[in-house]
Amino acid sequence: MIENIKLSFRGIFSHKLRSILTMLGIIIGIAAIIAIVSTIQGTNEQIKENLIGTGVNNVEVTVTQGGFDYEFYDGNPESLKPISNDQIKELKKIKAVKEMSLYTKRQVYDNVYHLKNTLSGGMLYGIDDTYLQTTSQTIKTGRGFSKNDLDNYDKVCIIDSDCEKNLFNGESAIGKTIEIKKEPFVVVGIASQKKVFEPSINSIEDYYTYNENVSGKIYVPITTWPVLYQYDEPENVVFKASTPEDMAKIGKKAEKILNANLESDADIKYKAVDVLKEAKKIQQLTKSTNTMLIWIAAISLLVGGIGVMNIMLVSVTERTNEIGLKKAIGAPKKSIMIQFLTEAIVLTSVGGLIGVIIGILLAFIISKLNGTPVAINVLASIGAVFFSMVIGIIFGILPSRKAASLNPIEALRYE
Repeated sequence: MIENIKLSFRGIFSHKLRSILTMLGIIIGIAAIIAIVSTIQGTNEQIKENLIGTGVNNVEVTVTQGGFDYEFYDGNPESLKPISNDQIKELKKIKAVKEMSLYTKRQVYDNVYHLKNTLSGGMLYGIDDTYLQTTSQTIKTGRGFSKNDLDNYDKVCIIDSDCEKNLFNGESAIGKTIEIKKEPFVVVGIASQKKVFEPSINSIEDYYTYNENVSGKIYVPITTWPVLYQYDEPENVVFKASTPEDMAKIGKKAEKILNANLESDADIKYKAVDVLKEAKKIQQLTKSTNTMLIWIAAISLLVGGIGVMNIMLVSVTERTNEIGLKKAIGAPKKSIMIQFLTEAIVLTSVGGLIGVIIGILLAFIISKLNGTPVAINVLASIGAVFFSMVIGIIFGILPSRKAASLNPIEALRYE
Protein backbone atom coordinates (compact mmCIF):
# COMPACT_ATOMS: atom_id res chain seq x y z
CA MET A 1 0.00 0.00 0.00
CA ILE A 2 2.84 2.42 0.90
CA GLU A 3 4.51 1.63 -2.42
CA ASN A 4 1.26 2.38 -4.27
CA ILE A 5 0.97 5.74 -2.45
CA LYS A 6 4.55 6.62 -3.42
CA LEU A 7 3.82 5.72 -7.06
CA SER A 8 0.67 7.87 -6.90
CA PHE A 9 2.60 10.95 -5.71
CA ARG A 10 5.28 10.27 -8.35
CA GLY A 11 2.56 10.26 -10.99
CA ILE A 12 1.06 13.51 -9.65
CA PHE A 13 4.43 15.34 -9.69
CA SER A 14 5.39 13.99 -13.11
CA HIS A 15 2.21 15.52 -14.61
CA LYS A 16 1.82 18.62 -12.42
CA LEU A 17 -0.42 20.70 -14.69
CA ARG A 18 -2.67 17.77 -15.57
CA SER A 19 -2.96 16.78 -11.91
CA ILE A 20 -3.86 20.35 -10.83
CA LEU A 21 -6.49 20.67 -13.57
CA THR A 22 -7.89 17.26 -12.58
CA MET A 23 -8.10 18.27 -8.91
CA LEU A 24 -9.59 21.69 -9.71
CA GLY A 25 -13.22 20.51 -9.50
CA ILE A 26 -12.55 18.80 -6.16
CA ILE A 27 -10.68 21.87 -4.83
CA ILE A 28 -13.45 24.28 -5.86
CA GLY A 29 -16.20 22.05 -4.45
CA ILE A 30 -14.51 21.43 -1.10
CA ALA A 31 -13.42 25.07 -0.74
CA ALA A 32 -16.95 26.28 -1.48
CA ILE A 33 -18.51 23.89 1.05
CA ILE A 34 -16.01 24.81 3.80
CA ALA A 35 -16.46 28.54 3.14
CA ILE A 36 -20.27 28.27 3.06
CA VAL A 37 -20.52 26.10 6.19
CA SER A 38 -18.11 28.39 8.08
CA THR A 39 -20.01 31.49 6.97
CA ILE A 40 -23.36 29.93 7.95
CA GLN A 41 -22.03 28.93 11.37
CA GLY A 42 -20.46 32.36 11.88
CA THR A 43 -23.70 34.08 10.88
CA ASN A 44 -25.70 31.88 13.24
CA GLU A 45 -23.33 32.75 16.07
CA GLN A 46 -23.75 36.42 15.24
CA ILE A 47 -27.54 36.07 15.28
CA LYS A 48 -27.32 34.41 18.69
CA GLU A 49 -24.97 37.14 19.98
CA ASN A 50 -27.24 39.85 18.60
CA LEU A 51 -30.04 38.56 20.81
CA ILE A 52 -28.15 37.22 23.82
CA GLY A 53 -25.17 39.58 23.96
CA THR A 54 -21.49 38.71 24.22
CA GLY A 55 -21.26 36.04 26.89
CA VAL A 56 -23.77 37.64 29.27
CA ASN A 57 -26.25 34.71 29.34
CA ASN A 58 -29.01 36.76 30.97
CA VAL A 59 -32.60 35.53 31.18
CA GLU A 60 -35.27 38.14 31.84
CA VAL A 61 -38.68 37.20 33.25
CA THR A 62 -41.01 40.18 32.97
CA VAL A 63 -44.62 41.10 33.68
CA THR A 64 -46.65 40.78 30.48
CA GLN A 65 -50.20 41.31 29.32
CA GLY A 66 -51.40 39.31 26.35
CA GLY A 67 -47.82 38.23 25.66
CA PHE A 68 -46.43 41.79 25.57
CA ASP A 69 -44.65 43.80 28.26
CA TYR A 70 -47.19 45.29 30.67
CA GLU A 71 -47.41 49.09 30.53
CA PHE A 72 -47.46 50.32 34.12
CA TYR A 73 -48.76 53.68 32.92
CA ASP A 74 -52.15 51.93 32.96
CA GLY A 75 -51.84 51.35 36.71
CA ASN A 76 -50.57 48.64 38.98
CA PRO A 77 -52.24 45.25 38.20
CA GLU A 78 -54.18 44.04 41.24
CA SER A 79 -53.62 40.38 40.41
CA LEU A 80 -49.84 40.73 40.81
CA LYS A 81 -48.15 41.39 44.12
CA PRO A 82 -44.43 42.00 44.80
CA ILE A 83 -42.41 38.80 44.65
CA SER A 84 -42.40 37.09 48.05
CA ASN A 85 -39.36 35.89 50.00
CA ASP A 86 -40.48 32.28 49.53
CA GLN A 87 -40.59 32.76 45.76
CA ILE A 88 -37.13 34.35 45.82
CA LYS A 89 -35.77 31.30 47.66
CA GLU A 90 -37.33 28.96 45.06
CA LEU A 91 -35.96 31.04 42.17
CA LYS A 92 -32.44 30.91 43.61
CA LYS A 93 -32.63 27.11 43.83
CA ILE A 94 -33.20 26.70 40.07
CA LYS A 95 -30.41 24.61 38.59
CA ALA A 96 -27.74 26.45 36.51
CA VAL A 97 -28.61 29.87 37.99
CA LYS A 98 -25.33 31.62 38.81
CA GLU A 99 -26.88 34.90 39.99
CA MET A 100 -30.32 36.48 40.27
CA SER A 101 -31.65 39.99 40.74
CA LEU A 102 -34.98 41.85 40.99
CA TYR A 103 -35.67 45.08 39.11
CA THR A 104 -38.33 47.41 37.76
CA LYS A 105 -38.13 49.24 34.45
CA ARG A 106 -39.79 52.05 32.53
CA GLN A 107 -38.94 54.08 29.48
CA VAL A 108 -38.68 57.79 30.24
CA TYR A 109 -39.85 60.58 27.94
CA ASP A 110 -38.75 64.12 28.88
CA ASN A 111 -38.80 63.27 32.61
CA VAL A 112 -35.05 63.39 33.17
CA TYR A 113 -33.15 66.68 33.24
CA HIS A 114 -29.79 68.20 34.04
CA LEU A 115 -29.89 71.96 33.68
CA LYS A 116 -31.16 72.50 30.10
CA ASN A 117 -30.38 69.00 28.87
CA THR A 118 -33.11 66.36 28.61
CA LEU A 119 -32.83 62.59 28.29
CA SER A 120 -35.52 61.45 25.86
CA GLY A 121 -36.25 57.81 25.19
CA GLY A 122 -33.86 56.48 27.81
CA MET A 123 -34.54 53.67 30.28
CA LEU A 124 -35.06 54.05 34.02
CA TYR A 125 -34.38 51.02 36.25
CA GLY A 126 -35.10 50.37 39.90
CA ILE A 127 -32.47 47.84 40.94
CA ASP A 128 -31.16 46.00 43.98
CA ASP A 129 -27.50 45.80 45.00
CA THR A 130 -26.82 42.68 42.86
CA TYR A 131 -28.33 43.81 39.54
CA LEU A 132 -25.18 45.24 37.96
CA GLN A 133 -23.18 42.14 38.81
CA THR A 134 -25.92 39.83 37.47
CA THR A 135 -26.03 41.72 34.15
CA SER A 136 -22.21 41.75 33.88
CA GLN A 137 -21.79 45.48 34.41
CA THR A 138 -19.05 47.26 36.30
CA ILE A 139 -18.71 50.70 37.89
CA LYS A 140 -16.33 52.62 35.64
CA THR A 141 -16.11 55.62 37.97
CA GLY A 142 -17.70 56.39 41.32
CA ARG A 143 -19.44 53.64 43.30
CA GLY A 144 -22.37 51.27 43.24
CA PHE A 145 -25.34 51.19 45.59
CA SER A 146 -24.61 50.37 49.22
CA LYS A 147 -26.92 48.63 51.67
CA ASN A 148 -27.51 52.01 53.32
CA ASP A 149 -28.69 53.49 50.00
CA LEU A 150 -31.41 50.85 49.81
CA ASP A 151 -32.30 50.83 53.51
CA ASN A 152 -32.49 54.63 53.77
CA TYR A 153 -34.34 55.18 50.48
CA ASP A 154 -31.55 57.52 49.36
CA LYS A 155 -32.11 59.59 46.24
CA VAL A 156 -28.94 58.49 44.47
CA CYS A 157 -28.50 57.09 40.98
CA ILE A 158 -26.06 55.35 38.67
CA ILE A 159 -26.01 56.23 34.98
CA ASP A 160 -24.28 54.72 31.94
CA SER A 161 -21.81 56.44 29.62
CA ASP A 162 -24.49 57.27 27.01
CA CYS A 163 -26.60 59.04 29.62
CA GLU A 164 -23.55 60.94 30.91
CA LYS A 165 -22.72 62.02 27.37
CA ASN A 166 -26.27 63.18 26.60
CA LEU A 167 -26.93 65.00 29.90
CA PHE A 168 -23.49 66.33 30.81
CA ASN A 169 -21.92 67.00 27.38
CA GLY A 170 -18.81 65.01 28.13
CA GLU A 171 -18.23 66.41 31.62
CA SER A 172 -17.97 64.13 34.67
CA ALA A 173 -21.38 63.47 36.22
CA ILE A 174 -20.14 62.14 39.58
CA GLY A 175 -21.55 64.15 42.48
CA LYS A 176 -23.88 66.18 40.28
CA THR A 177 -27.66 66.21 40.48
CA ILE A 178 -30.23 65.23 37.89
CA GLU A 179 -34.00 65.54 38.10
CA ILE A 180 -36.18 62.48 37.58
CA LYS A 181 -39.87 63.34 37.58
CA LYS A 182 -38.96 66.57 39.40
CA GLU A 183 -37.17 64.64 42.15
CA PRO A 184 -33.44 65.38 42.66
CA PHE A 185 -31.06 62.41 42.43
CA VAL A 186 -27.29 62.60 43.00
CA VAL A 187 -25.13 60.66 40.51
CA VAL A 188 -22.81 58.36 42.48
CA GLY A 189 -21.51 56.06 39.73
CA ILE A 190 -21.04 55.47 36.00
CA ALA A 191 -21.82 51.91 34.87
CA SER A 192 -20.41 50.11 31.83
CA GLN A 193 -20.80 46.67 30.30
CA LYS A 194 -17.87 44.31 30.89
CA LYS A 195 -18.03 43.02 27.32
CA VAL A 196 -18.97 45.56 24.71
CA PHE A 197 -21.58 44.30 22.26
CA GLU A 198 -22.58 46.06 19.03
CA PRO A 199 -25.77 44.57 17.56
CA SER A 200 -26.59 44.55 13.86
CA ILE A 201 -29.46 46.89 13.04
CA ASN A 202 -31.40 45.43 10.13
CA SER A 203 -34.93 46.68 10.78
CA ILE A 204 -36.92 49.50 12.38
CA GLU A 205 -37.60 47.23 15.38
CA ASP A 206 -33.85 46.73 15.83
CA TYR A 207 -33.39 50.51 15.68
CA TYR A 208 -35.88 51.23 18.45
CA THR A 209 -34.53 48.40 20.61
CA TYR A 210 -30.95 49.59 20.24
CA ASN A 211 -31.99 53.23 20.61
CA GLU A 212 -32.97 52.47 24.22
CA ASN A 213 -29.32 51.77 24.94
CA VAL A 214 -28.00 54.71 22.91
CA SER A 215 -30.17 57.29 24.72
CA GLY A 216 -28.91 56.09 28.07
CA LYS A 217 -29.82 54.17 31.19
CA ILE A 218 -30.43 55.41 34.73
CA TYR A 219 -30.43 53.15 37.77
CA VAL A 220 -32.03 54.09 41.11
CA PRO A 221 -32.37 51.95 44.27
CA ILE A 222 -35.43 49.73 43.93
CA THR A 223 -36.55 50.83 47.41
CA THR A 224 -36.66 54.43 46.16
CA TRP A 225 -38.89 53.52 43.20
CA PRO A 226 -42.16 54.41 45.06
CA VAL A 227 -40.84 57.96 45.49
CA LEU A 228 -41.10 58.31 41.72
CA TYR A 229 -44.21 56.23 41.02
CA GLN A 230 -46.08 56.33 44.37
CA TYR A 231 -46.56 52.56 44.77
CA ASP A 232 -44.69 49.26 44.81
CA GLU A 233 -44.71 47.69 41.36
CA PRO A 234 -44.38 43.95 40.75
CA GLU A 235 -40.70 43.33 40.01
CA ASN A 236 -39.14 41.69 37.01
CA VAL A 237 -36.40 39.09 37.50
CA VAL A 238 -33.10 38.72 35.69
CA PHE A 239 -30.93 35.59 35.94
CA LYS A 240 -27.39 34.87 34.88
CA ALA A 241 -27.27 31.34 33.46
CA SER A 242 -24.22 29.08 33.55
CA THR A 243 -24.39 28.55 29.77
CA PRO A 244 -26.59 29.83 26.90
CA GLU A 245 -28.12 26.34 26.67
CA ASP A 246 -29.47 26.65 30.24
CA MET A 247 -31.31 29.91 29.55
CA ALA A 248 -34.57 28.44 28.20
CA LYS A 249 -34.84 25.92 31.09
CA ILE A 250 -34.29 28.64 33.70
CA GLY A 251 -36.91 30.86 32.05
CA LYS A 252 -39.57 28.12 32.03
CA LYS A 253 -38.98 27.15 35.67
CA ALA A 254 -39.05 30.79 36.78
CA GLU A 255 -42.35 31.34 34.92
CA LYS A 256 -43.87 28.35 36.73
CA ILE A 257 -42.77 29.60 40.17
CA LEU A 258 -43.91 33.20 39.63
CA ASN A 259 -47.24 32.29 38.02
CA ALA A 260 -48.11 29.56 40.56
CA ASN A 261 -50.49 31.78 42.55
CA LEU A 262 -52.13 33.38 39.51
CA GLU A 263 -55.30 32.28 37.78
CA SER A 264 -54.56 29.96 34.87
CA ASP A 265 -56.51 32.12 32.43
CA ALA A 266 -55.14 35.44 33.76
CA ASP A 267 -54.22 37.93 31.06
CA ILE A 268 -51.36 39.36 33.11
CA LYS A 269 -48.53 36.89 33.73
CA TYR A 270 -44.81 36.56 34.12
CA LYS A 271 -43.13 35.52 30.90
CA ALA A 272 -39.51 34.67 30.12
CA VAL A 273 -37.85 36.16 27.07
CA ASP A 274 -36.50 33.10 25.20
CA VAL A 275 -33.79 34.72 23.10
CA LEU A 276 -32.40 31.37 21.92
CA LYS A 277 -35.82 30.50 20.48
CA GLU A 278 -35.90 33.84 18.67
CA ALA A 279 -32.39 33.19 17.35
CA LYS A 280 -33.43 29.77 16.04
CA LYS A 281 -36.42 31.30 14.26
CA ILE A 282 -34.18 33.74 12.41
CA GLN A 283 -31.65 31.00 11.64
CA GLN A 284 -34.45 28.82 10.25
CA LEU A 285 -35.36 31.53 7.73
CA THR A 286 -31.97 31.20 6.04
CA LYS A 287 -31.75 27.40 6.30
CA SER A 288 -33.29 26.63 2.87
CA THR A 289 -31.03 29.15 1.11
CA ASN A 290 -27.96 27.78 2.88
CA THR A 291 -28.90 24.19 1.96
CA MET A 292 -29.28 25.21 -1.67
CA LEU A 293 -25.81 26.79 -1.67
CA ILE A 294 -24.28 23.61 -0.25
CA TRP A 295 -25.97 21.50 -2.94
CA ILE A 296 -24.64 23.83 -5.64
CA ALA A 297 -21.14 23.44 -4.20
CA ALA A 298 -21.64 19.65 -4.11
CA ILE A 299 -22.25 19.70 -7.88
CA SER A 300 -18.65 20.93 -8.25
CA LEU A 301 -17.54 17.78 -6.42
CA LEU A 302 -19.53 15.64 -8.84
CA VAL A 303 -17.92 17.42 -11.79
CA GLY A 304 -14.54 17.01 -10.12
CA GLY A 305 -15.20 13.29 -9.64
CA ILE A 306 -16.03 12.88 -13.32
CA GLY A 307 -12.78 14.72 -14.13
CA VAL A 308 -10.83 12.29 -11.95
CA MET A 309 -12.46 9.29 -13.63
CA ASN A 310 -11.68 10.75 -17.07
CA ILE A 311 -8.01 11.38 -16.31
CA MET A 312 -7.63 7.93 -14.73
CA LEU A 313 -9.03 6.33 -17.91
CA VAL A 314 -6.46 8.32 -19.88
CA SER A 315 -3.78 7.14 -17.44
CA VAL A 316 -4.82 3.49 -17.96
CA THR A 317 -4.57 3.96 -21.73
CA GLU A 318 -1.12 5.60 -21.44
CA ARG A 319 0.18 2.83 -19.22
CA THR A 320 -1.27 -0.13 -21.07
CA ASN A 321 2.18 -1.60 -21.80
CA GLU A 322 3.17 -1.24 -18.14
CA ILE A 323 -0.01 -3.05 -17.07
CA GLY A 324 0.61 -5.81 -19.62
CA LEU A 325 4.17 -6.30 -18.36
CA LYS A 326 3.02 -6.53 -14.73
CA LYS A 327 0.36 -9.08 -15.60
CA ALA A 328 2.85 -11.08 -17.69
CA ILE A 329 5.19 -11.48 -14.71
CA GLY A 330 2.33 -12.65 -12.51
CA ALA A 331 0.76 -9.50 -10.97
CA PRO A 332 -2.83 -10.41 -9.90
CA LYS A 333 -5.87 -8.38 -10.96
CA LYS A 334 -6.40 -7.25 -7.38
CA SER A 335 -2.91 -5.74 -7.16
CA ILE A 336 -3.34 -3.69 -10.36
CA MET A 337 -6.84 -2.58 -9.36
CA ILE A 338 -5.62 -1.42 -5.92
CA GLN A 339 -2.74 0.50 -7.55
CA PHE A 340 -5.03 2.58 -9.78
CA LEU A 341 -7.67 2.96 -7.07
CA THR A 342 -4.96 4.28 -4.70
CA GLU A 343 -3.90 6.81 -7.35
CA ALA A 344 -7.49 8.08 -7.64
CA ILE A 345 -7.88 8.33 -3.84
CA VAL A 346 -4.54 10.15 -3.42
CA LEU A 347 -5.44 12.55 -6.24
CA THR A 348 -8.81 13.47 -4.70
CA SER A 349 -7.44 13.55 -1.12
CA VAL A 350 -4.73 16.03 -2.09
CA GLY A 351 -7.40 18.07 -3.86
CA GLY A 352 -9.56 17.85 -0.74
CA LEU A 353 -6.76 19.10 1.55
CA ILE A 354 -5.99 22.01 -0.77
CA GLY A 355 -9.73 22.75 -0.94
CA VAL A 356 -9.98 22.84 2.89
CA ILE A 357 -7.07 25.30 3.14
CA ILE A 358 -8.54 27.55 0.42
CA GLY A 359 -12.01 27.24 2.00
CA ILE A 360 -10.69 28.40 5.40
CA LEU A 361 -8.91 31.34 3.75
CA LEU A 362 -12.14 32.21 1.90
CA ALA A 363 -14.09 32.05 5.18
CA PHE A 364 -11.71 34.59 6.74
CA ILE A 365 -11.94 36.85 3.69
CA ILE A 366 -15.77 36.69 3.67
CA SER A 367 -15.79 37.34 7.41
CA LYS A 368 -13.60 40.41 6.93
CA LEU A 369 -15.78 41.76 4.12
CA ASN A 370 -19.14 41.08 5.81
CA GLY A 371 -18.10 41.78 9.38
CA THR A 372 -19.39 38.39 10.58
CA PRO A 373 -17.53 36.13 13.07
CA VAL A 374 -15.32 33.33 11.73
CA ALA A 375 -16.51 29.87 12.79
CA ILE A 376 -14.38 27.14 11.21
CA ASN A 377 -16.12 23.79 11.56
CA VAL A 378 -13.41 21.19 12.25
CA LEU A 379 -15.78 18.26 11.70
CA ALA A 380 -16.87 19.72 8.35
CA SER A 381 -13.20 20.06 7.32
CA ILE A 382 -12.38 16.46 8.28
CA GLY A 383 -15.61 15.28 6.64
CA ALA A 384 -14.74 17.17 3.45
CA VAL A 385 -11.38 15.41 3.14
CA PHE A 386 -13.01 12.06 3.88
CA PHE A 387 -15.70 12.78 1.28
CA SER A 388 -13.03 13.61 -1.30
CA MET A 389 -11.49 10.17 -0.62
CA VAL A 390 -14.90 8.56 -1.15
CA ILE A 391 -15.17 10.39 -4.48
CA GLY A 392 -11.75 8.93 -5.41
CA ILE A 393 -13.04 5.43 -4.61
CA ILE A 394 -16.34 5.86 -6.48
CA PHE A 395 -14.88 7.44 -9.62
CA GLY A 396 -11.69 5.38 -9.51
CA ILE A 397 -13.43 2.00 -9.60
CA LEU A 398 -14.20 2.02 -13.36
CA PRO A 399 -10.64 2.92 -14.49
CA SER A 400 -9.17 0.46 -11.96
CA ARG A 401 -11.37 -2.39 -13.17
CA LYS A 402 -10.52 -1.54 -16.78
CA ALA A 403 -6.80 -1.69 -15.97
CA ALA A 404 -7.18 -4.97 -14.08
CA SER A 405 -9.22 -6.56 -16.87
CA LEU A 406 -6.70 -5.89 -19.71
CA ASN A 407 -5.46 -8.94 -21.58
CA PRO A 408 -1.69 -9.11 -20.94
CA ILE A 409 -0.83 -10.16 -24.54
CA GLU A 410 -2.92 -7.38 -26.10
CA ALA A 411 -1.60 -4.90 -23.53
CA LEU A 412 2.04 -5.73 -24.45
CA ARG A 413 1.27 -5.27 -28.16
CA TYR A 414 -0.50 -1.92 -27.57
CA GLU A 415 1.23 1.12 -29.08
